[in-house]
Amino acid sequence: MLGYIIRRLLGAIPTLFIIIAATFFLMRLAPGGPFDGERRLPPEIERNIKAAYNLDKPVVEQFGLYLGKLVQGDFGPSFKNKDFSVSELIALGAPVSLKLGLLAITVAILVGSSLGVYAALRQNTASDYTVMSLAMIGITIPTFVTAPFLTLILGVYLGWLPVAGYGDGALANMILPVTVLALPQIAIIARLVRGSMVEVLRSNFVRTARAKGLTEMQVVWRHVLRAGLLPLVSYLGPAIAGLMTGSLVVEQIFGLPGIGRYFVQGALNRDYTLVMGVVILFATLIIILNLVADILYRVLDPKVRLG
Repeated sequence: MLGYIIRRLLGAIPTLFIIIAATFFLMRLAPGGPFDGERRLPPEIERNIKAAYNLDKPVVEQFGLYLGKLVQGDFGPSFKNKDFSVSELIALGAPVSLKLGLLAITVAILVGSSLGVYAALRQNTASDYTVMSLAMIGITIPTFVTAPFLTLILGVYLGWLPVAGYGDGALANMILPVTVLALPQIAIIARLVRGSMVEVLRSNFVRTARAKGLTEMQVVWRHVLRAGLLPLVSYLGPAIAGLMTGSLVVEQIFGLPGIGRYFVQGALNRDYTLVMGVVILFATLIIILNLVADILYRVLDPKVRLG
């Protein structure tokens, strides 16, 4: 197990390097710059600013300088948020994004798994068709559609929930963004669990358990659930990654001061270092979460061998 973890971590290094290089050069190829504005700066001031941030050097040399600071744990200063480094901005936004993501994945797992199990135990009935139809709708409708819709109904017309802002982190401010972020994952998890459960219910060891005289509830709780939920474990890595990328839109729509909102603002303002810092953070989290999911899968199913 330890050797597998070390190999995966070592294999992640070139992956991270490719992501960093691609993001760095794509940001430089995009039109505009961090110091472009409606009023153009005097040439002397513009040259001094670029020299201060090493933007006057060739792009390849800039990349080398950035990597040198990065290996020391320095993400650099933010070009647009004066007096703040990228690390400080990430530290400010991380608690909000973490809270949003954890609540959304918790809701998605609990609701999606329950709906998937419910549909599987009532296969080819009206209940099964209803759950799967709703799941398909949930998958196809993007968050930038569900967010304004729920905001309009629950926030504006009914006045039940705040439509934007973080406040002091109260639960009421998190209900709408968590719901919007969790809905697509609920739909995906419900379909995934339903398909896995149906397959397990038809397996030989389940027939044997029934032949021994166990009740249907005992068969489900003792045998079916553990095997049926295994695919969910392997999906958790991509699911959390999907929540992180989805939070970019959700945080912007609901005005939450999380990492996703900083990323969107950084991309619009050509804040190179801020965008790079968020991309590196997200990529690292995705790699680690996928590794954790693989290890959990191996723990729950000893027959699986880690390559």
